[in-house]
Amino acid sequence: MITRTRKVAMSGLALVSSVALLAACSSAPSDSKPSASSDFKPCMVSDSGGFDDKSFNQLGFEGLQKASSALGATPITVESNAETDFGPNLQSLADQGCELIVSVGFALSAPTVEAALKNPGINYVLIDDAADNDYNGETDAPNIEPLLFDTAQAAFLVGYASAATTQSGVVGTFGGMNFPTVAIFMDGFKQGVEYYNSQNGKSVKVLGWDGKDGSFTGGFEANDTARQIAQSLIDQGADIILPVGGPIYQSAAAAIKSSGKEIALIGVDADITKTDPSVADIVLTSVLKKIDVAVNESVTAAGEGKFAPKAYVGNLANDGVGMAPLTNFSSWIPADLQKKVDELKAQIIDGKVKVTSYLSK
Repeated sequence: MITRTRKVAMSGLALVSSVALLAACSSAPSDSKPSASSDFKPCMVSDSGGFDDKSFNQLGFEGLQKASSALGATPITVESNAETDFGPNLQSLADQGCELIVSVGFALSAPTVEAALKNPGINYVLIDDAADNDYNGETDAPNIEPLLFDTAQAAFLVGYASAATTQSGVVGTFGGMNFPTVAIFMDGFKQGVEYYNSQNGKSVKVLGWDGKDGSFTGGFEANDTARQIAQSLIDQGADIILPVGGPIYQSAAAAIKSSGKEIALIGVDADITKTDPSVADIVLTSVLKKIDVAVNESVTAAGEGKFAPKAYVGNLANDGVGMAPLTNFSSWIPADLQKKVDELKAQIIDGKVKVTSYLSK
């Protein structure tokens, strides 16, 4: 369970203005063929969820594997079971001669900065945090590349689609902990529902997030607490539920299936119809956070000697985030919904529709 304070998780906020500018110029991953030698040694340390979490750790691992295969490199990976593993795991990778170390998750921010300062000859990639633990607007070590994702934009599309799809007029969301990287999904979802309401004269209600606080399990584990929160949303009439926090979606799925009601589940990070077929039949869509694509690009660049320690911000414009295809619930989905979602995506990219988050103005 992640127990870092909210203050640490907020380290990315000091870079809001700079990363918002970078978001506009961050390029999509290249399709060019890597030219690195096979002695390049890329490595990765997981958050406490492990590489089989069917979410962000797994996506990071897949991105590392894809890049390593193309580079002809043999990656080294190590899983963390608790926060106390982060520092030792990072050091063990440094001791094994790793040239690039990818840290999966904002919880590794402080340990990664410490490791990067101690090992200036090693390059680091940090997922979901700006590595600015002293809040001065700059990355704390010159050899760290932060990978950030404005998932509010993708969640906005999903919120709009959910508002158009719900039969009860009530949708719900809940998260693991109230960290920016979690709340950004919930907030984008709420904004999307509200935009749908304003454009269509509707009053779809969002449960679980009021724009500042909401329903949280206190950790990132599939457990009874997560299931109880999901059940509470169901009891209040929600027929579409967005759980944000890695494996907690599994608890929501269990609550949905045991309810005997027709309720749609929304995934986050990966398209969970692909990563977890056991829940595919109740999934409406997923908010995609393309960690695998960004990691693949970063590892490839490092392997080619082109490591760039500047923040990457994935958004709709550079295909760093997105919305998975609408599945199931065909009788609920309006015939023109996908067309409207595509139009809305273009309007967000053009700036005609504003989606706010800690990574954008």
